[in-house]
Amino acid sequence: MSDTVEKKPVKITETVLRDAHQSLIATRMPIEVMLPIIPVMDKIGYNAVECWGGATFDACLRFLKEDPWDRLRKLRDGFKKTKLQMLLRGQNILGYKHYPDDVVEYFVQKTIANGMDIIRIFDCLNDLRNLETSVKATKKEGGHAQVTLVYTLGEAYTLDYWMNISKEIESMGADSICIKDMSGLLLPKAAEELVRAMKSATKLPIELHTHYTSGVASMTYMKAVEAGVDIIDCAISPLALGTSQPATEVMVEAFKGTPYDTGLDQNLLAEVADHFRPYREECLKTGLLDPKVLGVNIKTLMYQVPGGMLSNMVSQLKEQNASDKYQAVLEEIPRVRKDFGEPPLVTPSSQIVGTQAVMNVLMGRYKVATDQTKDLLSGHYGKTVKPFNPEVQKQIIGDREVITCRPADLLEPGLAKFEEEVKEWKQQDEDTLSYALFPQVAVDFFKYRLAQQKKVDLGAADTKNGAYPA
Repeated sequence: MSDTVEKKPVKITETVLRDAHQSLIATRMPIEVMLPIIPVMDKIGYNAVECWGGATFDACLRFLKEDPWDRLRKLRDGFKKTKLQMLLRGQNILGYKHYPDDVVEYFVQKTIANGMDIIRIFDCLNDLRNLETSVKATKKEGGHAQVTLVYTLGEAYTLDYWMNISKEIESMGADSICIKDMSGLLLPKAAEELVRAMKSATKLPIELHTHYTSGVASMTYMKAVEAGVDIIDCAISPLALGTSQPATEVMVEAFKGTPYDTGLDQNLLAEVADHFRPYREECLKTGLLDPKVLGVNIKTLMYQVPGGMLSNMVSQLKEQNASDKYQAVLEEIPRVRKDFGEPPLVTPSSQIVGTQAVMNVLMGRYKVATDQTKDLLSGHYGKTVKPFNPEVQKQIIGDREVITCRPADLLEPGLAKFEEEVKEWKQQDEDTLSYALFPQVAVDFFKYRLAQQKKVDLGAADTKNGAYPA
C-alpha cells in the first residue's frame, strides 16, 4: 500500500442566508423564504450557517420592512444544533463610519444575547486596532471571535505580512482567522502558499471565504484545503457561482473519498437546493437576479478591481457622459491606490479609491477630492499598510492635522445620546442600536411597525364586534 494521508475532513460554512443573496440579489431574501427549510439545514452538520450582519441589517429595515433583531431570534429558534454566524465591520459595526466603543460593546452584547454564536470581524484597512473592541466584547459575552484578514494584492502584502498579522491576531485572543477574498483575486497556487505560510505562523483554525467572480474559486478551495485550510464558505447551488460562492454540493462531491471528505449528506443538500430553486427562478423573472452577475468577470483579475467597484465606476462615468474614459479610469485606480497607502479594495476603501480615480480622470489629478478621501488621508479610517504619498496628501489636506491614534479614541461615548433620541419609538432595547446605525431608516421602519400594530389592534377589535377586518 502507498503512504496514507491523515484524514482531515474540511468543514463547510453555508452562506445562502446571508452573503449568497447579498452578492446575487442585493440582500433581498425575506425571512419567509428561509424559515421552511431551516429544519432540513439543521440536520446537515454545517460548521455554521452565515445568516446575519453584512448588508442584511440595513436591507431588513430599509427594503423588507423586517426587524433584523426579530429575524435573528426566528433563525435562532429554528436552528437547534447549528451555529449561527454573522459579519461585523469592526468599529463600523454594520454601518459606514466608526462608532464609539460603548455602542460597539452594546451591539455585540445584544447580538449574542439574541442567539449569535460566531462573529466574523473585519476592517477595510486590516488595521487591527479597529477590531480590538469588538473582539474583546465578543469574548466577554462568550461568543466566538473570528478575526478577518481582507485579502488583497500589492507589494506590501508579502507572505511575511500575512504571517506576522496572523501572529498578532492570535495574541489578540481571537478564536479563529478568516481570509476574506471579497474580489475573487486569490489564485489556486497563491492560496496554497498563503495557507501554508499562515498555518506555520498560528495554531488558530483558518477559514477561507472567496467569490466565484473571476472563475477560479473552486480550484482555489481545492488547493487551500490540500494546504490545510480548516473551513470553506459555500452556497447551495441555486444561489451559488457568479458573484456568490462556489456551490456547496459540488465541493462536497469534489472532496468525497479523499482525506478531506466533508461527510455531508447529498440527499439533505438536494432538499435544500430544491427549496431555493423556485425562489431563484422567481428572482430571475422579476429581474431581482440579473443574469450578468452569474457570469465570470476576468477583468477582476486583470485590474484587481472588485466587481461591485467596477459597476459603480461605470455608472459614475455614464452620469457624467464620460463612458469613453473607462479605460483611463481603470489605469488610474492602481495609481490612486498606491498614493493612498495600498489599502485593500473593500467597503468603504473601494468606493473612496474608485470615486477619486473617476474625479482625477475627469477633472485633473487631485484637483477635487471627496470628504472621504480627506478623512482617509487624515488617518480617520485607520492606518494603511504603506505610507500615503506625502505630496498627494499635502495637496489634498494641506495643513489639516493627521491623527495616528486609533480613530475611535477620539469619539465620545454615544449610547446615552442614542437612547434619548429614540425613546419616542423604542419598543425593545435593540431599537436603540437600529437607530444608532441607521437613524432615518430606523425611524421610517418604527413608523411602519406602529402602523402595522394599529392595524392588527383594529382588526382584533372589529372581530370582537362580529365584523371582519378588511
